[in-house]
Amino acid sequence: MRQPTAAAHTAAGAVLAPRTRLLLEAPIARTLLRLSAPNVVVMVFVSVTNIFDAYFVGWLGAEALAGVSLVFPMVLQLQTMSAGGMGGGVASAVARALGAGRRDDANALVLHALVIALAMAALFTTGVLWGGPPLYRAMGGTGATLDAALAYSNAIFGGALAFWLLHTLAAVVRGTGNMLLPASVTVGAGALHLALCPAMIFGWGLFPRLGVGGAGASLVTAFSLGSLAFLGYLLSGRGLVRPSLRGFRFRAALFAEILRVGAPGALNTVFTNLTVVLLTGLVGPFGARALAGYGMGARLEYLQIPLVFGLGSALVTMVGTNIGAGQMARAERVAWVGAGLAAAVTGSLGLLGALFPLAWIGLFSREPELLAAGASYLRIVGPAYGFFGLGLALYFASQGAGRLLWPLLAGFARLLIAAVGGWIAIHWFGYGLPGLFAAIAAALAVYGTAVALAVKAGAWR
Repeated sequence: MRQPTAAAHTAAGAVLAPRTRLLLEAPIARTLLRLSAPNVVVMVFVSVTNIFDAYFVGWLGAEALAGVSLVFPMVLQLQTMSAGGMGGGVASAVARALGAGRRDDANALVLHALVIALAMAALFTTGVLWGGPPLYRAMGGTGATLDAALAYSNAIFGGALAFWLLHTLAAVVRGTGNMLLPASVTVGAGALHLALCPAMIFGWGLFPRLGVGGAGASLVTAFSLGSLAFLGYLLSGRGLVRPSLRGFRFRAALFAEILRVGAPGALNTVFTNLTVVLLTGLVGPFGARALAGYGMGARLEYLQIPLVFGLGSALVTMVGTNIGAGQMARAERVAWVGAGLAAAVTGSLGLLGALFPLAWIGLFSREPELLAAGASYLRIVGPAYGFFGLGLALYFASQGAGRLLWPLLAGFARLLIAAVGGWIAIHWFGYGLPGLFAAIAAALAVYGTAVALAVKAGAWR
């Protein structure tokens, strides 16, 4: 029996834009690779900028690196919630609306998304500026390490709005199927951060010497300018959506379109980053150098999130558009192609990290205790990275489908196995850091396997 065309599924037979029809009808693998290529390239660049960020901070000493390691889980929470959690809900809502031919709703979703971004930014700023100091102390921060953590944290979270605006507007553009512009703006913001970061840390030229806080201030500056670039593009009318206040009114249904995917997605990022916070707290009592070594080793894991996000953002758009058009079978095929690619990339990186751990850890320090902790982490956890990539890609695909229950449950299971299992390994069995790292590896394997089995069993239907 011949499958109905995509147009047959749209509201009132609405005419679809060529870019939307491409997502619905073009060959899956080729289209997915074409969409994700700009994102993957830019996320590699973002990963490099993050490496150099830590590299510059490393010039200030092990205590400064340890302080940044304490804050990094919260920065990761800010980034992943705004980009992959709530941002995924925004991109999914826009993609589903365009796939169903509801272009007016897609336009209106932009202003609804900005309201959510403003509220979430205020929550992050007030929450971390108030709760950060006791949190970092509880994670093992003292003395110079705590001072560095607070300087970096205050600079980042004082400008949390820049992160939320950049990622929300980028998600709107990606939801239309335009991956090149978000990639270009992100590269520009990252390049600006690379230029400003050492200047603000060390006080080069006209800039004052801000120390560790300069690394955060440069990010906020770069992301603020990137947000203005996105806003100018959307207001120009050159894209598939254009926000306008003329005749606009807030609608609960459109907030629900975003939040029914964005809220579970945001909760999933809480599970992910709470795992990081708890694990960092378990490492803290082993000392500043062990904490810095673990932080630099785990950064290879964290950096896989933006790498998979490059592919995952294409999955959100392509799956969401096909779901909106009623093409469930094609949406599932898209998910599995993307998940296979993500598992291959992250698995390869993990194996390289396990085989040559000092090639990575040595980028940041030459202190023996720091190198030993980071190398131990990569040798044990690195081989499980493929499971992480598999589960994360299917999480993004599930955002596009608007079905996040099983990825959410899998994320919670990962939290319990890593944190509780790690605590037991350290305090009951006395296995020390290697026992904690083994629990982290087991948690990643359970996470990826659980999400894959759920999607295979028909969790989207």
